[in-house]
Amino acid sequence: MSVKNTNARCSGDSDFPFVSVILPVRDEEHYITRCLDSILVNDYPQDHLEILVIDGMSTDRSREIVREYARRYPFIRLLDNPRCIVPTALNIGIREAKGEIIVRVDAHTIYASDYISRCVELLGTTGAANVGGMQHAIGTDYTSNGIAIATTTPFGIGDAHYRYAEDEMWVDTVYLGAWRKSTLEALGGFNEEWAVNQDYELNYRLRKAGGKILLSPRIQCWYYVRTSLGALARQYFRYGFWKMKTVVAHPDSLRWRQLAPPALVVALLLSLGLLPVSRILGIVVPALYLTANLLASIWTASRRGWKYLPLLPLVFATIHLSWGMGFFVGLFKWGMPRLTLSSLVRAFQSPEMA
Repeated sequence: MSVKNTNARCSGDSDFPFVSVILPVRDEEHYITRCLDSILVNDYPQDHLEILVIDGMSTDRSREIVREYARRYPFIRLLDNPRCIVPTALNIGIREAKGEIIVRVDAHTIYASDYISRCVELLGTTGAANVGGMQHAIGTDYTSNGIAIATTTPFGIGDAHYRYAEDEMWVDTVYLGAWRKSTLEALGGFNEEWAVNQDYELNYRLRKAGGKILLSPRIQCWYYVRTSLGALARQYFRYGFWKMKTVVAHPDSLRWRQLAPPALVVALLLSLGLLPVSRILGIVVPALYLTANLLASIWTASRRGWKYLPLLPLVFATIHLSWGMGFFVGLFKWGMPRLTLSSLVRAFQSPEMA
């Protein structure tokens, strides 16, 4: 099976391929309007576009809002997702899509006016099988602004380049993504056994099949982060939990940034056990992490605002510890991954080499 891209043109109206935008939603009444409005003002010709909103049986006003949009814009369709999970919604969208190109979007996100056209352009000119851009994190108050700042730093999220990169590069994954429909069909769509991390699981299979994933800062969108430390902890716990399922299924998918949080959790637990034996040995790792956290917080606050300094250490610790604990709970759920020396070596290589 090959998922390598073929050329697409977008130099004139007659050359624009038909695009299907697929949008999974569930209880998104506070975000769906901003999301749809940003898609509707995109510069891509609307007669070459459809928007498929796949709803996971929302209990709020999301369906009512989308129906109103569909009444005004005939190229918007509302589809049902009885299973309620994201990968099922994505597969429904793929099956129903009329477009040659599929652009995935998220309700918590607003999009630059050239978002769709940039995706189409880069799919057609770079040889990429999947393209994505920058996820600019934004908040709505003090806490969410601090979370947004922390999640766009290497200390917060490692080498997830779509959070902070300035240059175009080949990567292991991107936020959301855009593909030819034929690429997704060749891969068998998204694996519905993954309620979370289904995008990374698909991107791993894509790269194994010979496809390349391009991150381009020319593709821009803005993502509304969680609004509290509790919500952030639940989010990153789920990330870690489902990441373990991906590593069990695909050991070679492991990246070094995914090892760091569980390693921290193990080191802290070992330090706790060492305290009765040696107080000095027991405080080494906590002291080193606290120092690194404070230095990263000071560095970040100096560039993004000193008022966030009291909050940033808590946000960093919430991300790291929640992800790490989720990873180990996932270990009990999904089992031990069969990691080899080559798997660990690949974890520290660039996506082109891995």
